[in-house]
Amino acid sequence: MTDQAGTPAAARRNGAGAIGLDDTAKRIIEQLQQDGRRSYAAIGKAVGLSEAAVRQRVQRLLEAGVIQVVGVTDPMMLGFNRQALIGVRCNGDLDRVADEVCDLDGVDYVVITAGSFDLLVEVVAEDDERLLEILNRVRAIPTVTATESFLYLKLRKQTYAWGTR
Repeated sequence: MTDQAGTPAAARRNGAGAIGLDDTAKRIIEQLQQDGRRSYAAIGKAVGLSEAAVRQRVQRLLEAGVIQVVGVTDPMMLGFNRQALIGVRCNGDLDRVADEVCDLDGVDYVVITAGSFDLLVEVVAEDDERLLEILNRVRAIPTVTATESFLYLKLRKQTYAWGTR
């Protein structure tokens, strides 16, 4: 399975294929984190490159899976009336379970964690019935031993501008 840029899903999930980022690439990323619609010319002015050079660098970052440029929405405004975080406990190979969960429609975010849950899974669903369907599919994975659901009542903050290191 690959994303729109052709990056294998397993490589993205495992951090494989990471590329070294110079200071200019990091500054380009920070510009896009502030405004994903910012023009290449404006980014170039901010980082000291030509529009064409910025375009090429952004294309390489996209192809390498370092960045995605997307429109972030409020799911409730689009008819997805139920959001939840599902804590998952399981036995066995966490990577295998995480991969199975990643492949479920409606699952938007999966992390392997340390603590009382082995995985945290974010779900966006049209309604409670769809959420229950996804939850049942997670529970049906043979090595899943328990789940706990945390329903989102109101989105108060969502940002993606954490900068670069």
